[in-house]
Amino acid sequence: MLGKTAGGLFWMFRYLERSENTARLIEAGFRIALTRPDAAESEWASVVETAGVRAGFTDKYDAFEGSAVVDYLLRDTTNGSSVMSCIEHARSNARLVRTALTREVWEAVNESWMALKEALKRPIREADLPGVLGLIRRQSALVRGALHGTMLRNDIFDFARIGTFLERADNTARILDVKYYVLLPAVSQIGSSLDNVQWETILRSVAGQNSFRWLNGPDISPREIGDFLIRDGRMPRSLSFCISKITGNLTYLEKQYGQDYECVKQARLLHHRLDNTPIDAIFDFGLHEFLTDCLRDNAALGMQIEEDFRFSG
Repeated sequence: MLGKTAGGLFWMFRYLERSENTARLIEAGFRIALTRPDAAESEWASVVETAGVRAGFTDKYDAFEGSAVVDYLLRDTTNGSSVMSCIEHARSNARLVRTALTREVWEAVNESWMALKEALKRPIREADLPGVLGLIRRQSALVRGALHGTMLRNDIFDFARIGTFLERADNTARILDVKYYVLLPAVSQIGSSLDNVQWETILRSVAGQNSFRWLNGPDISPREIGDFLIRDGRMPRSLSFCISKITGNLTYLEKQYGQDYECVKQARLLHHRLDNTPIDAIFDFGLHEFLTDCLRDNAALGMQIEEDFRFSG
């Protein structure tokens, strides 16, 4: 496969995943803002921080008001990670690789672009926000369903999956990192009602609250949630799950192309570290430090993938 086509598939699905992740972050922030209005501004600040767009937002706005954050993350095309920007980028990449996609996948992407362009053409009222966020999630699921239901399990599918899970791993690590490094005001509040509410927010952000309770019951423990979102291979947004899928798809590519790639070695090392580091050791080392390493390694893996498969060539 041409490197440019591989890169188009990789980034198409990264942008689609990013749009869904952003919608989930906004939904979590919105829930907290409704239930704890006294903490609304700090919660919206954490949403912006997690999305990685704080500098751009503060250049434009003086305060973290909910309406401004929602507009910036959903509609603002000067924000390259807004939902509208992401779906535009995803569609552009889909057009670039149109011949590599089934008709169903192309139509799903195009339909998503049209539906979201219509839904986001004007500022979103608070009463309409849950419906719009639900639409974003559904459109993402529509594309994912078309991919799984109609695409051959070949290198095209592999690059689409690698992009999806690299983006998802980055998002999960950022959510956990912001919780402990940015959100929590003081060490004395660890284990408090505020701490528990924030952990609940994290679970909602990754659509994991029901799965976590199914496995662990109603009690919320930071270590159990950390283990769930870092090491549990059954959780489709955990770091371990994401890296295992990346490793698997890269291994398929290595076998198909008959070459050894540095990115495969990196992915295997990262997966081994996630699976063989107990959660107590992670907390003893420092959750922030561990997640910072994960984010760095995830970004390095992405760059190595681009280099190994010559995306710019």
